Amino acid sequence: MTRIAVINPNTTASMTATIAYAARLVAAPTTEIIPVTSSMGPVSIEGYYDEAFALPGLLREIGKAEREGAAAAVIACFDDTGLDAARAMARMPVIGICEAALVTAAFIAKRFTVVTTMERSRVPIEELVHRYGMAGRARVRAANIAVLSLEDPNSGARDRLRSEIVRAIAEDNAEAIVLGCAGMADLAKTLSQEFGLPVIDGVGAAVKQAEALVALGLTTSKRGAYAAPLVKRYEGALAEFAPV
Repeated sequence: MTRIAVINPNTTASMTATIAYAARLVAAPTTEIIPVTSSMGPVSIEGYYDEAFALPGLLREIGKAEREGAAAAVIACFDDTGLDAARAMARMPVIGICEAALVTAAFIAKRFTVVTTMERSRVPIEELVHRYGMAGRARVRAANIAVLSLEDPNSGARDRLRSEIVRAIAEDNAEAIVLGCAGMADLAKTLSQEFGLPVIDGVGAAVKQAEALVALGLTTSKRGAYAAPLVKRYEGALAEFAPV
């Protein structure tokens, strides 16, 4: 049995349940999904400030998952929160759902649109699109919905998401849609059927790519950028995170 830790770097357990559902929906019968909610940090990640304070809790959970035998980890936030730090810390593969979703979309569509939550989240995702080499193929749109409103059926968030998908198809000539928030993970299949084009959820994409890396026997390179952190003392509230 392959154990994959799927880590929600915010502290909202109900969102972790949504993420776990999407992960288990696509996981192989031989894969055990271990859903984890961060024990410290913001209740949702919406912008750079939230992201910074989500890192300690996220890294704590990734380290714990590896010590407890996980073969790979998925960071279930579309900002790919703490991805480079996690890869430097861990030997097991660590997959960010933004990178996984963009790569998956590129296999099946020439042009695609990421639809995310708020305007303040759009810019960080655009930066990731550039980083991952998809700037000429992907556009990013914000539906102007708060992350946690996706869990409230009376908020109108899902209707605004649908409206932005309509605009992406009409104005961007999108051939596929990427859902730009882990809180949307359970909507991909329904939206794909509704709009008649591929809709990619990063959680599912990341789980399948994690399974592939494990099957190939590949782990994170420890030469260069992802070399293990240098041993040193950390002070104050961050003392527990000192590399040893």
